[in-house]
Amino acid sequence: MKQTVLFALFLFSVLSATAQVTVRPGIRAGANFSSITNTDLDAKTDFYIGGFAAVKLTRFYTMQPEVTYSRQGAEGRMNFYDYNTGYDVTRNVDLELQYVALALINKFTLTDNFNVHVGPTFDIIANSPAYLDADVDVGITAGLGYTLPFGLTIEARVKKGFVDVLDDYYYNYDYGNYNNSNHTNLVFSVGLSYSFKVTGASK
Repeated sequence: MKQTVLFALFLFSVLSATAQVTVRPGIRAGANFSSITNTDLDAKTDFYIGGFAAVKLTRFYTMQPEVTYSRQGAEGRMNFYDYNTGYDVTRNVDLELQYVALALINKFTLTDNFNVHVGPTFDIIANSPAYLDADVDVGITAGLGYTLPFGLTIEARVKKGFVDVLDDYYYNYDYGNYNNSNHTNLVFSVGLSYSFKVTGASK
């Protein structure tokens, strides 16, 4: 009898918790300010756009898987060794990396309007420039969000990649001396997101 009561209480608590779970799809878009570490290149400004599903598990915690198209990279002057002439040359270049980024965001709601979020990212390259050294990037992202009364959220994030994405053969850091340091993605982003209410879902 005791075991039956305990099982009934456990089942009730599980069902109650499940009943509070809501799923809200949404969209997000904004500007990327990206760079590639251990280079003398300048930051590049571009954009991102994507969608997500906000799975609200508790009042304070939401799990949010995301799929985002992200344009990033770096730009500026790069030094090359020209094998045809035997001389070092300097050119203005635009390193453009386009990713389909998958993220699993853990969002912690501190107040009705303010939240912090963090999670791992797995990015798959969508273009294949000659200077690319890796088809994927693995990293972590963290940020802040502020939700306005009508539901639109302002977001600011930073994403740090851990994979060496730039081929040293194409990037000459100091006029003929190849730089063997890791060239990783570093992206600051600012944008907006909006989640849609699903019919029948509670707040």
